Amino acid sequence: MTDHLQPPQTQDRQPGRESEMDPRPDFMPRFPGAGRLKNKVALISGGDSGIGRAVAVAMAREGADVAILYLDEHDDAQKTVSLIEDEGHAGLAIAGDIGEEAFCRDAVAQVMERFGHIDVLVNNAAEQHEVDGLEDLSAGQLERTFRTNVFGYFFLTKAVLPHLKPGASIVNTTSVTAYNGHDTLLDYSATRGAIVAFTRALSTRYLKEGIRVNAVAPGPIWTPLIPASFDAEGVAEHGASAPMERAGQPNEVAPAYVFLASEDASYMSGQVLHPNGGNIVGS
Repeated sequence: MTDHLQPPQTQDRQPGRESEMDPRPDFMPRFPGAGRLKNKVALISGGDSGIGRAVAVAMAREGADVAILYLDEHDDAQKTVSLIEDEGHAGLAIAGDIGEEAFCRDAVAQVMERFGHIDVLVNNAAEQHEVDGLEDLSAGQLERTFRTNVFGYFFLTKAVLPHLKPGASIVNTTSVTAYNGHDTLLDYSATRGAIVAFTRALSTRYLKEGIRVNAVAPGPIWTPLIPASFDAEGVAEHGASAPMERAGQPNEVAPAYVFLASEDASYMSGQVLHPNGGNIVGS
């Protein structure tokens, strides 16, 4: 690949800031809403930027009030709240680490105090770190990646479940790496595989209570996590390996979340959707 798909760039900390990306990701919904989430409240982790921001705005356009959780990207988070409000719905941003169970309990309490109910949970926050091989993967990095990408999903779901009523929906973010692996994202790929299994197990357990649980497994998407994870040349060629030979945009992924959260997907649970640029993967 000789031509850059996007300018070489890096960011020196995770999970990255959308305001520093060149070009900025496309996050706005491309079509009018149809009220598919009217009067619903959605809670989205990692909702300040990237896929989370696009999902937040798309769900607001479909009629939902939206609360987002984020680590410490305050400017990005406030921009997302403004975008939610521009769609005519209420937004709430709460900063903290989803890898800490106490924060997840407190955040859910804040959402309940503000809105009175939660109908959609989107587990989306994640981090990833490159290593040359398993021998370079420290115990500290392994624990940290699993704490955010797996423990955080468990903690937040556990906190939300008592408030979910029949008809509620949980949508988890996994990744194409859960199916195809990634030679420099060993721990990240493992966490994404864990989330596929978590989705299936959670669906089996809670379907009898009227709660659907599904997942989305994006391929290479242009989000702040990319310049925060890879070197400048790797960022420039992000998406080149996809059959479509480009990175996807967050607003090309967000509709999958809206669909799974809505009654359009009323006969789907325990499933994974694959907006990945044409990669054919196992189920």
